[in-house]
Amino acid sequence: MISYLIGLALSGLLIGALGRLLNPGRQPLGCLVTMLVGIGGSFLGGLVGQVLFDRPGGFILAVLCSAAIVFVLTRVSS
Repeated sequence: MISYLIGLALSGLLIGALGRLLNPGRQPLGCLVTMLVGIGGSFLGGLVGQVLFDRPGGFILAVLCSAAIVFVLTRVSS
């Protein structure tokens, strides 16, 4: 159980960081928010992939969805 949560946190951090890299400019997001954005992007990417393609979304769709979440967060917070 602990190893699953650590893996989830690390993959969320990786996907969130890649999503932040796709957005130009400075994002005032901390490490925890980046991790949560990555986890949310993975969830949203899986949901979108299931609805549109009838199979779970993959890594690229998760990164794109996390980039969209970062975009919305930076526009709403500024």
